[in-house]
This record gives sequence, C-alpha cells and structure tokens, in this order.
Amino acid sequence: MTAASGAIPLSHLRLPLVLFLTFLAVTMFTAVINSPHRDEVSEFYLGSRKLSPLKYGMAMCGDYISAATLLGSTGLVCLTGYDGLLYLVGTAIGWIMVLLLIAEPLRNTGLFTLGDTVAQRMRDRQRPVRLAIGVCALIVSVLYLVAQLSASVALLAQFTGMPGSTARTLCVALVGLLVVFYVAVGGMPGTTFIQIAKTALLVAVVAVAVVLVLRHFAWSGGGLLDAAAANSGHGDAYLRPGLRFGASTTSKLDFLSLALSMALGVGGLPHIVMRLLSPGTAHQLRTSVLWTVGLVGAVCLAVGVLGLGTAAIVGTDTVKAGDSTGNSAVLLLAQSVGGSLLVAAFSCLVFATILSVAAGVTLAAASSLAHDVYAYGVRGGRVEGRQEVAVARVSAGAVGVAGMLIALLAWDWNAASLAFLAFAIAASSLVPTIFYTLFWPRFTAAGALWGLYGGLGCSLLLVVFSPFISSTPASVLPTAHFAWFPLQNPGIVSVPVGFLLGWLGTVLSPRSADVAGYREFEERCLTGAG
Repeated sequence: MTAASGAIPLSHLRLPLVLFLTFLAVTMFTAVINSPHRDEVSEFYLGSRKLSPLKYGMAMCGDYISAATLLGSTGLVCLTGYDGLLYLVGTAIGWIMVLLLIAEPLRNTGLFTLGDTVAQRMRDRQRPVRLAIGVCALIVSVLYLVAQLSASVALLAQFTGMPGSTARTLCVALVGLLVVFYVAVGGMPGTTFIQIAKTALLVAVVAVAVVLVLRHFAWSGGGLLDAAAANSGHGDAYLRPGLRFGASTTSKLDFLSLALSMALGVGGLPHIVMRLLSPGTAHQLRTSVLWTVGLVGAVCLAVGVLGLGTAAIVGTDTVKAGDSTGNSAVLLLAQSVGGSLLVAAFSCLVFATILSVAAGVTLAAASSLAHDVYAYGVRGGRVEGRQEVAVARVSAGAVGVAGMLIALLAWDWNAASLAFLAFAIAASSLVPTIFYTLFWPRFTAAGALWGLYGGLGCSLLLVVFSPFISSTPASVLPTAHFAWFPLQNPGIVSVPVGFLLGWLGTVLSPRSADVAGYREFEERCLTGAG
C-alpha cells in the first residue's frame, strides 16, 4: 500500500521500531538511575525540585501535548481548514489562564496534590473533600489514560490496517506496562526525564517537517494556503469558518462548549496541577510556565502548518481514504515530504508522546489515590512516608491495569473525544473548586462537595445522553437512540453547573467559612510564606 491509498507501507514499521526501542532503552535506564532511592514521599511525588525553568517548561509541555494534538489536530486542520486552526488556538490559550490565575497560588499553597491546597481551607472537613477530589481526579486521569492507550492502537492501525484482537491486546498491554514501570520505578524524576526527552524530540521532528513543507512552497505562506484550499475539495470555503463548527447553531454551540472545556480544563487536569507543584520556587514556576506557553504555542503553530501542508501536498481525499478522522494525516505528509526516515521519526515521536503523557497521568492518579484517598481519606494522615510511597506504586499498577482493560473494551472509541471528555469533567468539577478555594473567602466544605460531585455527575450524565454514546454512526452505540442532549461536549452546561453548585452549597451550608483562616491562606497564596 502507498500514501496515495491513505495508508503507510508495513515495511516502514522497521525503522520506527528501531528508533522507538532506542528511545525506550535510554529512558528506562535513566528512570532506574534517577529513581527515588530513599522512598521519600516528596522525592517520589515532586523530584528534586532543582531543575532549570527550561527543563520544567519542557516537562510541562511534555505533559500537555498529547497524541491527540499530534495526530488528531493535524488531521482536523487538514480536513476543516480554518475551523481546525481555530481549535488549535483553544489548545494553546488554556495555558495563559494557568499562567495568569492559578499557577503561582497553587504552588505556594500546595504540597503534593490539589487535595493539599483545598484541605488548608477545609481543615474541619478535609477528609470528605479529599475523597471527593480523589474520585474526580481518578476519573479524569483514567479517561485521559485510556485516550493515550487508544491512540497507540490508532497509530498501529496506520501500518497494519485494522489490528486484530491479539495485536490490540499486545499493543495496549506493552504501552500500559511500560507506563507502570516508569511511574512505579522512576516516580516523578523518571517521569520528568521522559517528558523532557519527548519535548526535545517533538521540537526537533516538527521543526524539520515544517521546514520541508515551507520549502516545498518556496517559503510562501500564500502559496501554501492557496494549494491547501485547492486540494481540500472545498475551495475558498476551506479558509473561512463553517466547515466543522459553523454549519449549524448546534455545531457552533458544540465548538463553544469544547473551547470552554479546553480553556478552563487545563488548570484542572491532575497531572498538570501536580507538575505546577514541582518547581522549588515561585520564580522557577513563573519562568517555567512562560517557557511552556512559548513551547505549546510554537507546537500548535507548527501543527497548523503541517495540517495545511497535508491538505496541499497529500490532499484531503487521500487522507480520508485511509482514516475518516484524519489521524493518519501527519504520517502521510511525512512520507510525502521526507520519506521513510521522517515517517519513522514521527512514529517514534507519537509513541514517545503516548508514553510520556500516559506516565504523567498515571503518576497523578496514583498520587491522588495514595495521598488523598489512602493517607488522608482512609488513614486520617496517620501513615509513614515509606508506606505511602509503597501504596503509590501499587496504585500506579492498579490505575495502569484499569486503563488497559477499559482501553481494550473501548479500542474503537475516538481517542480525541475521550480526551475532550476528561477536559470537560476537570473544568466542571475540579476547576470551580480551585477558583473558589483560591479566591472566595466564604467558600466552605459543603460548597466544595456540591461543586465536585455535582460537576462530575452533570458532565457524565450529559455525555451518556449525548451523540457521543448513541444516535449517530460515529457513536459508541450507533444503533441505539437515546441521545436527548445535542452536543458532543457537555462543558457549556456542566461548567456553569459546577460553579453554581459550588456557590449554592456554600450559601446553604449551616457552617460559616473561617474567614480569618482564609486571610492566612491568602497571604500564603500571594507570598508563599507559611
């Protein structure tokens, strides 16, 4: 099979496999070397906290840029033009909110997890609040982990066609076991290294591909846009809004819902929150997040160029022939402009991306289970550090196995949709709690519980009765028809509900907030003292 038929020749799998095994050997060796040697809780959860801001920024970028961005976003730009580029803006803008509003207060007040920050405000009822945060964090993390494991099957399908059950099982099990190894053995130090290595590889490979695409059009942006529109099958409409998100009122609302979830959800993703706690000083954090904003923005810009380049050089008909979702777009472009070597580089990059993001997500889920649920929710804080680290390692295995089993059951679900759902749940439950905890003196434990469980329940309920589950050919249950909520993403409803319930639970709570305690908390938010 050739690129013209929309698939990658199976013979091109050999070189990606060699590169991937080399990457794997280096990162596994480094994870073992850098692993915590004394089973200290702080070292396992946060690492040494002495890396440079650039390295922290690269690790944050590695945590955030997922396979959905590399595969799905490139395909979305290729197939929908302007609307795909608009989606990339939403991908990058969430970090601006993180930088301006929550990064420094979270680092100043947090210890290992989000539960530590909220517990400082809810000292009289921190156990139920920690349990609620642990439940929400676990659900968000598992969904995000399943999305990464599903993406590994999607990448395998570009070379082998639709993989059989044995191939799917082996692929998911291999990636899942590797992720558990990185987390259980390496903790935060090992996970950080793989994310830094992935970001370095990402920047290098994407930069080469962008140069090759622009050189193909004699460095003319106008030539690239004209060719992309001509080969898109949509003409000038390709460069105007409406192909995906503006065709109807429902699609416009769906885009608004997705954009809201992504812009707010970044600050609520457990692995992102945990990464914000890693830098040792507020100055380190500010500079690190600035690096992250720059790196994420540059990658999103490059993905836009690659998506347009795929439409211009490969053609949208060829991309659709191989995969109607467009996930094969970047590999087909690599084959067209760089041959088997660039295909191998991108394939290795996607596998590295899957591993790094999945490792960060698994570490965050294991930390929440061990620290918030077990150490404080079950044991009331009466647990030794060595024991907590052991529980975290066991939790990493449990989360990894759960993710693998769900991924095998949901292997044909859209990986990007699963990731978007994780953003929506985080934005609907965890983000309202973060904002109220940091900025509202009257916020109470009752408000936190209402907001956490209410936002979580609302988002899940709307998804169950949405086109994601039933009523369309692309649904999980295409032959069933019980979708009464018209949008794919629930954020436009569930996010306001989460904020509303957090407020309502607070004003209806029979217990008043500790305003004096909030003043101390606020001082620590602003200065890091205490």
